[in-house]
Order: sequence, then structure tokens, then C-alpha cells
Amino acid sequence: MSITVRNVGKRFGDFVALEGVSLGVETGSLTALLGPSGSGKSTLLRCIAGLETPDTGEILISGEDVTDAPPQQRGVGFVFQHYAAFKHMTVAKNIAFGLEVRKRPKEEIEHRVNELLELVQLQGLAKRYPAQLSGGQRQRMGLARALAVDPEVLLLDEPFGALDARVRKELRAWLRRLHDETHTTTVIVTHDQEEAMEVADQIVLMNRGRIEQIGGPRDLYEHPATEFVMTFVGEANRVGDTFVRPHDLTLTLSPVDGSEEARVERLVHLGFEVRVELVRHDGAELSVQLSRDEADQLELEPRQIVYVAASRARVFT
Repeated sequence: MSITVRNVGKRFGDFVALEGVSLGVETGSLTALLGPSGSGKSTLLRCIAGLETPDTGEILISGEDVTDAPPQQRGVGFVFQHYAAFKHMTVAKNIAFGLEVRKRPKEEIEHRVNELLELVQLQGLAKRYPAQLSGGQRQRMGLARALAVDPEVLLLDEPFGALDARVRKELRAWLRRLHDETHTTTVIVTHDQEEAMEVADQIVLMNRGRIEQIGGPRDLYEHPATEFVMTFVGEANRVGDTFVRPHDLTLTLSPVDGSEEARVERLVHLGFEVRVELVRHDGAELSVQLSRDEADQLELEPRQIVYVAASRARVFT
């Protein structure tokens, strides 16, 4: 089901959380609301869910105006960062809760719970309690519970934020596979650019209550509309008014046309990649991204003098 947000504004006292926000989410897509803390992304998600009411504007789900509708009438499933599981209930009972509230037949509930346990890879854990699960397993149980009632829209607010990096990475890949199977219209809030770029079809980058840019992961990285997008999505070097990605800088041991002298401060080996931290002759600090083979060919060492040139640079007005 599609989501349309039109000119939505929301204040909390003197704080402007959202200011004239408009966007469209296509049916069956996975959209990430990305931005730093305080950018308005969670407030926007809560407005879509019906947990907050906008001061201005309107929200439509499948073309129907739900701006003033309560959450239970929106066909929305919601998963928070800290999922509030019923500690006294088993995994199966937690997943079944929404169906039991709706007084669905017992056979239907049992079939749906078993189906979801398999979908979220929790087979064999139906009789365990939340305290007996890992953090990643609890979040998968939370997603199954949200999916149990067949929501038209699935809303995820920093669902993996409380988990360690390895588990987060595993769950990101799992969420993308889950979405490809269910095709539920999904919106996920995250402050993690890697997470957004890995799972989302569309990224809505927010800053100070406004949308900076909407586009696919590659669009935002390769064609940033503003200085903020350039520096938030991926790494960027700034020299005066010019911005350069680390992989758009080349290093040579002798001067070439357009190059400038710099000193190697540090080499950081990151598996296949090597990050070379430099200081230019004017004191500007630069980060250069090389492959391991490129770095080995240059035989770089700290305090070595090299020459750096940009193959691509951007200036924002």
C-alpha cells in the first residue's frame, strides 16, 4: 500500500520537528528515513503510524486520508528499537497476541504462527520465553508479531540500534530478504548510512525537520544535492569550498599536472582497502582510499612526501 505525506509540519513547544515535509512511498517498496539525531525522522514515522498528529498537512495510506485516524484503523505494524515483548509469554504466544485480540480461529492462529516462525527463522524456539532469546532473535520475534496481522504498512523505528555491529549486519541482510519475500510496504528509520544504503530502495535524507534529498542509495552518493548530503552519505574531504570523495583522489610519488604536495601521516589497513591520511602543504587534512595493491605499489610509509590530485570534485552554492 502506498503512503503519501503532504506538507506535514509538527512542533513540540518552540522546537520545530517537521517543517513542510512531503514524500511518496510506493506500494511494496522499502524506504529508509535517514538522518542525524533531531532531524525529524522518528517524528515523521510516528505521524505516519498515528502515534503523533501533525499540526499541518495530511497523510494518506492507499489514497485514503488517515491524518486524524487512530493507529488501529491504519493497517500499520510498528516495531520499536527496544521491542516490548510480553515476558510471561512464550515466543509463539507473543507472535499470536494480535490475532488472539482479533479473536481469530485457533487453527488459523496456529497456522499463521508456524508460518511466521519459519519466515523469521525461529523454528524450534516457539516455547521459549523472550529472556531466553538473543537480542537479534527478540527483534525477529518482534517483526513476526508485527507481521502476524498482515499489516498494509510496516514501520520500523531504529529496529537494530541496540544490537552489536555483527548482529546488526546479519539482521540487515535478513530484513532485505524478508522484504523481498513479503513485499510489505516498509519504512525504516535509521541514523546509520550503511544500513540505509544496504536495505532501502529509496532513501529520504532528513536534516533539521526538512528533507534534504530523496533518491536511491547510488543517487545520493554519486549525485548529492547539497553539502549536507555530500558529507552525511559517505566520506568526503573538504578543502575550502571543494568536496572530494576519498576514492576520487589519486596519489603519485612525483608531481603531475594538477597535483599538490602532501605528507603521509598514517596508514590504516582495512582488509582489501587502505586509508591513507595526509596533510597537505597548507595544513589541510585529506583521506585517500586505495586498494591494497595500489598501496603496496606505492610502498607508502608515514612521513613520506607524496603528491595528491583530484579526479572529481564538487562545489555547492
